[in-house]
Amino acid sequence: MSIDVLSLLYAVVLGYLFGSIPFGLLLTRSAGLGDIRDIGSGNIGATNVLRTGNRWIAFATLVLDASKAAVPVLLARGLWGEEAAMIAGIGAFLGHCFPVWLNFKGGKGVAVFIGSLLALSWPVGLIFCAVWLFIAVARKFSSLAALTAGATAPIFAYVVVNEYLAGAAAVMALLLFFQHRENIARLIAGTEPRIGSEKKKA
Repeated sequence: MSIDVLSLLYAVVLGYLFGSIPFGLLLTRSAGLGDIRDIGSGNIGATNVLRTGNRWIAFATLVLDASKAAVPVLLARGLWGEEAAMIAGIGAFLGHCFPVWLNFKGGKGVAVFIGSLLALSWPVGLIFCAVWLFIAVARKFSSLAALTAGATAPIFAYVVVNEYLAGAAAVMALLLFFQHRENIARLIAGTEPRIGSEKKKA
């Protein structure tokens, strides 16, 4: 694969700008639900938006967060090729997790990971979703489901596509693990809340 450094630079900037759009924050504010950063974990992703109790806003956040990764990936592929598309996906992940507009405090990247993979290789993206769903149903931990899906994504990317997509998926997986570092600590300590536990308490 030939490498055009300037194209890759354009791609990562394009991905970052799209990825840094804080849809969770914008949607919750427009719906009169307050500042999502003052709720739950404080991050701007769909999981935390769900804690507002508005499922439709959470679903919209999930779709838009996935889309803000898929769109730059598809644009970069059309403009500069497959290598640039992968870099755009990584850029979108960085933008979502570390948006300059929010003092580099963003979401954890699960939806963005899904959107990137679906745009880069829809079979790998669907496998990611299937792994997430299986672990979520079996173990009832959203974070564990995300971590397992992220850890296995590079393997499936290598088997289904090639080593280049596996490398891009590995970079995103590492970022995913970094963003879930507090969840990992709680999982080890046995204090991570299960899916639905907050609803039961309420």
